[in-house]
Amino acid sequence: MTDLQREFEQAAEDVKQLGSRPDNDTLLKLYALYKQGSQGDLRAHPPGFFDFVGTAKHEAWAQLAGMPQDEARRRYITLVRQLLA
Repeated sequence: MTDLQREFEQAAEDVKQLGSRPDNDTLLKLYALYKQGSQGDLRAHPPGFFDFVGTAKHEAWAQLAGMPQDEARRRYITLVRQLLA
């Protein structure tokens, strides 16, 4: 396991310790960066039309298509650190 992978996993744990819930845009950003960093490009079909939360998550992740996993991990770590500061 690389140092970046360890930092990424630690950030995923640290984000659970946030004092207050981030706004929806930030939550979507966290979700998308985490998914891109952990799984790479989105390969799933979009959720049903009335699944608004699922659709928002799907679209946020899809926008990161082509971003290398290491870059997504770095951005996720940075965002979590900003939220904890």
